Parts: sequence; structure tokens; C-alpha cells
Amino acid sequence: MLPATIEWKEGRLLLLDQRQLPSRTEYVSCESAEETARAIENMTVRGAPAIGVAAAYGLVLALKGEDFAAAARRLAGTRPTAVNLFWAIRRMEALWRANEDKNKDELYLIMEKEAKNIHDEDIEINKSIGRFGQEILPEKGAAITHCNAGALATAGYGTALGVFRAAAEAGKEIKIYADETRPRLQGSLLTAYELQRDGFDVTVITDSMAAFLMSRVKIDAAVTGADRVAMNGDAANKIGTYSLAIAAKRHGVPFYIAAPLSTFDAGCASGEDIPIEERGGGEVRAVGGVEVVPEEIKVWNPAFDVTPNELITGIITERGIIRAPFAENIKKFFPGRKR
Repeated sequence: MLPATIEWKEGRLLLLDQRQLPSRTEYVSCESAEETARAIENMTVRGAPAIGVAAAYGLVLALKGEDFAAAARRLAGTRPTAVNLFWAIRRMEALWRANEDKNKDELYLIMEKEAKNIHDEDIEINKSIGRFGQEILPEKGAAITHCNAGALATAGYGTALGVFRAAAEAGKEIKIYADETRPRLQGSLLTAYELQRDGFDVTVITDSMAAFLMSRVKIDAAVTGADRVAMNGDAANKIGTYSLAIAAKRHGVPFYIAAPLSTFDAGCASGEDIPIEERGGGEVRAVGGVEVVPEEIKVWNPAFDVTPNELITGIITERGIIRAPFAENIKKFFPGRKR
């Protein structure tokens, strides 16, 4: 069994410290919105859906004595690319505004219930994504994924890895190749850990091996998560996803994004509108605590890249798979939505 990524216990938010995996299983306790924000920033918790759930609980904690509006702004400033974060904050803010006239205890219970709803809904949404997604996989075959879009990146079950879990539950036998995902190695540290613990046949490769792998091994699908999807189908995900999509296109491998509808951003017409977080150069300079790039050499460290829609075969959501033409078909999943 995998340890729970997020737990709410007696008014405290417990976050599985993913920086310690797979060697240690430790939890960080958050008792304020500020502590929650720091846990998101330092990647104690990561993955777009999990960040959204954590932020929702963080706003419940803010009711214990912090300025709610300031706490919402603080949480919104933690990770600029993951749109689920802003979706969850807006949902909690709307409920807070609608119930400002309630007494303190009543407001707390209302907000707490909503955060729990967001938590529970995420798990059910992931399972629905998995049910639709497993249909793209054969009874026996191989797939490749990048970064970690599993139970550790969500409230549970996972998006991209949820597709593999649902396939296994349907009796399918899928061998999975996991890109190590430089520079933070979420593929080798987290995805391989998750899949191995769940009994999958998983093999870790470096990111630069993916194209050669596809030239030598029959890969039935590439499946990744996403942190934000534009309304034309361009998708932002962990850096290296774009390269994987190019390699998949060259070798005739279908490339799928698995993401909830909350990951679609009505404010982004295309990938050019998606803000890309740039993180500190220390993540690239050192590997396993050992410096490999001297301080005097410049480092560029975008945390995400954008995969153009023409490289994407389909986007697996909780309501079905969206295929090209994306701009037209995405609208069908959001009736009445306006930019």
C-alpha cells in the first residue's frame, strides 16, 4: 500500500514529504496557510491536483487567525503553472464570500467540508480518467510516462498512472517505462516507487533514452499528466514532456495527456499564454547532493514545457477523451464557458 499523500486530522494538514521518498516515509504537519504555502513551494507536496487539494485545506487553516484574503494571495503565489491551484483557491474563496456572515465556528465547518469535498472528488475524478484511459491500451503491451502523475501527485489513484492502474484492474498486462525526469528525478524517485509497490513491471530510463527506446521496443502509448491545458489543446507539463512527444510522433507512438477538466484554463487560448515557472539553478547544479555544474556557469531551469496540440493524440479527462480538432472539441466539454 502507498502512504496517503494528503491527510486531514484534527484540524491539521499532514503532507507526505515527497522530498524524502523513496528512502523515508515522513509527514510534514501544517497548521496555517503560511506553512501550507511553504510546503507547496519547497515541493513537500507536488503535482497539480495535490497542490490544489493542499491549498484548499490551507485556506481552512487560515480561518484560525490569518487574514483570509492575504492567505489566498500567498497560496496563489506559490506555483504559477499548476492551474488546479488557482481553481481550488477560487472555489474556496467563493464559498468564503458567500458565508462571511456566518459565525466563526459555522464558517470553519462549511469551509472544512468543502476542502474535504475537493479532496474526495479528486480521487473519484482520477478513477474516471483511468476508466476512460485504459481503453487506449492493449491487453498486453508497453507504455512510457514522464514525471509523476500518480497517487503521489494527486489526492490518490493518479491521472497518467491512474490509466495504468485501471488497465491492471481490467486484467491488462502493461509494462511501463518511466523517464527519470531531470532535474528533480520525479520519475525515478516517485513514479518507479509507486508502480513497483503496486506490482507493475517498471523500468527506469534517462530522459535522453526515450527516442532510442521507441526505435527498439514496441511502445503502445505515451501517457503523461499536465499542469495546465490551454483551450486549443496545448499542454504544459514537467520539463521534458515536449521532447517525449516529439520522439513519440517520430516513432508513431500515440501520445496522450491525462488530466481533469479543472486543469483546462479558459484564460489561455494557446500554450503561449501559459506562465512557465523557473526554479533555482541549484536543482540542475547538483545531483544527489553532489555538485556537477560549477557555480560560475549559468543554469536555465524552467520547471515545465508546453507540448503543442499537433503532437497530442488525445486528452483523457473524467468525461471522456478529447481528440482533434481540439479547439472545437474542448468547447463541447465546457458548454456555456466564456473566456
